[in-house]
Amino acid sequence: MQTNTITREKVVTAKTERLTGSEAVVKCLLAEGVDVLYGYPGGAIMPVYDELFKYQDRLHHVLTRHEQGATHSAQGYARISGKVGVAMATSGPGATNLITGIADAQIDSTPMVCITGQVGSHLLGSDAFQETDIVGISTPVTKWNHQITKASEIPSVFAKAFYIAKSGRPGPVLIDITKDAQFEEFDFVYEKCTGVRSYKPVPNVDLAAVKNAAEIINAAKKPMIVWGQGVILGEAEKELKAVIEKAGIPSAWTILGASAVPTSHPLNIGMVGMHGNYAPNKLTNECDVLIAIGMRFDDRVTGNLATYAKQAKVIHFEIDPAEIDKNVKTDVAVLGNSKETLSLLLPLLEQKTHPEWHQEFKDLYKIEYDKVINNDLNPKKEGLTMGEVLKEINVQTKGDAAIVSDVGQHQMIACRYAEFTTTKSNITSGGLGTMGFALPAAIGAKMAAPERDVIAIIGDGGYQMTIQELGTIFQTKVPVKIVVLNNEFLGMVRQWQQLFFDKRYASTEMVNPDFVTIAKGYHIEAKRVDKREDLATSVKEMMEHDGAYFLEVRVEKEGNVFPMIPTGASVSDIRLE
Repeated sequence: MQTNTITREKVVTAKTERLTGSEAVVKCLLAEGVDVLYGYPGGAIMPVYDELFKYQDRLHHVLTRHEQGATHSAQGYARISGKVGVAMATSGPGATNLITGIADAQIDSTPMVCITGQVGSHLLGSDAFQETDIVGISTPVTKWNHQITKASEIPSVFAKAFYIAKSGRPGPVLIDITKDAQFEEFDFVYEKCTGVRSYKPVPNVDLAAVKNAAEIINAAKKPMIVWGQGVILGEAEKELKAVIEKAGIPSAWTILGASAVPTSHPLNIGMVGMHGNYAPNKLTNECDVLIAIGMRFDDRVTGNLATYAKQAKVIHFEIDPAEIDKNVKTDVAVLGNSKETLSLLLPLLEQKTHPEWHQEFKDLYKIEYDKVINNDLNPKKEGLTMGEVLKEINVQTKGDAAIVSDVGQHQMIACRYAEFTTTKSNITSGGLGTMGFALPAAIGAKMAAPERDVIAIIGDGGYQMTIQELGTIFQTKVPVKIVVLNNEFLGMVRQWQQLFFDKRYASTEMVNPDFVTIAKGYHIEAKRVDKREDLATSVKEMMEHDGAYFLEVRVEKEGNVFPMIPTGASVSDIRLE
C-alpha cells in the first residue's frame, strides 16, 4: 500500500525530550501500550536492546529461540488479545528469519509490528556484514514498511506503523532502523497517528446496499451464511449472532472464523472448506442466497470456482474492497466494518425460521455422523484417533480453552471437533499453512490471556520445525499445554499420496526422537499415551498440572481426515471416504 501525509491529533508525550534513537524506540512502544515483545538480539539492533534493559519493569522482552518463533508468538499474542503483536530482530539473517511469520500474518490479517536493525546508513548497498535489503524482501508480504536512517523519523514512523497495522483490515508492518539512527540524539515528542492521506481503512457504508441485501435475504427460501475472521477482527460476534437468530439462517464458518459463534448454537452448521462438514459444503450449491461475512472466498473454501454457488445470489459483507469480485462475483457488496454493517442490517430483516431448509442440513449431518464423525470420536478400532483426543479435551475444558493448532491432519481434526464457547479461541495458520506455527503462537497466546487455558495441538512433523521454543517455555515458565498427535508421518501429505498417488509414500514417513525425554530435558512435565484406557486420566492430569505440560499421544499411523473435497473438484463432490 502507498501512503503519504500522516494525520496526528492526540499528543501522548506532552514535552520534548532529548533522546537517542534507541531510547526513542522504547518510548514509542510504551506510548502505544506495548507490554511484551518477542525477539532475538544481534549487533545491528543492540542499541535498542541496551535501552530495553533499562525498562524491564515496564516492557517485557521474551527471548525466543528463533526469530520465526518471535513472529509466531507475536501472532498468537495478537490473535487472542486483539492488540498489535511486536517482534524484533537484528539485520541480515535475523531479519530474513522473520519473513515466514510476516507472510503468515499478512494473509491471515494479523496486526503485527516487526522491528529490525540495519547496518549503518553509510554502509547501505555495500554488501556489509549482515546487510540484506529487508525492506525490498518484505514488501510483498507487509501492509507497509519503512527504513529509518535518521533518529528524528522514529516517532512519526512508529506512530504510523501501529496505526496501519491495526486499522481497517489488519496486517503486519516492518520498520528497519539503521544502527547510526539508533545512536543519534534528537528532540523527541510522540503523537499518535489517527489518519494517513490516501489510506482509507474503513470504507463508508452504502445504506442502499444494506437495504438491497436485506430485501434479498427476506425473500430467500434457502439462505445460507458463511462467516470468516472478519467477524472476529471487527468485534461483530454479537451482531452476527443477532442476525443469524432473527433471520433463522443456517450459518457456517471458515477455519479462521471458528469460535465467533459458540459451537453448540443450533444455527451453527459447521465448517466449510476442503475438510469441512458435509452439509454446509454440499448445500452451498443448493442455497438460493449465499451471504459471505468477513471472508475472502479462499480456494480451500470454494473448490472449483466454475461450479461454486452458481445458483445463488451472493451478498458479500467485507471491509476490504479488493476482495469484492476477486474470486466470486457478487450480486450485492456491502463494504464496511462488519460490526457496523450487520448492525444496520439487523432491523431490516424479517423474523424467519426456514424449518424445511434446516432439515436438509440435519439429514446430511446424519449421513456424515454415521460415516465419519462417529468413527472419529467413538472408534471401534484398536488405535487411538485424533478425534477422540479432541473429544477428551472438550470434556476436560468444557469448550472454554483456546486451541492453537499447527498445520496438517491434526489441524483439520482440531477445527472440526474442538468445542468453543468463547470468541478468539481458535488460533491457527490459515492462508499460508505454516508448519511450526503452533508452539510459539501458543506461548504468545498464553502470555496475552494468562487467565485462559491455552492448548497447542501439533503434529509430529510441524512440532519439530519449532521444537526449540521449548527453551522459551522453560525460561519464561509460561504454562502452556502441548499435545503432539504422533502418527509418525507427515499425515496430510501421506493422505494425498494414498488417495491420489497409489500409496507411494515418498519422503513422508518420520523417524522421530523420544519427545518425552526432550521435553523433560527442558524441565517440562511430560507423558506419553498410546492406550485408549489411559487417555482420559492423562488429559485430566495435563489440564490440572500447575505449569507447562507436554502430552504425546500416539495415534493410528494411516488415519485419514474426511470429508474431503479433492483439489479442483466442486464442493458438491465432497467425499466421505
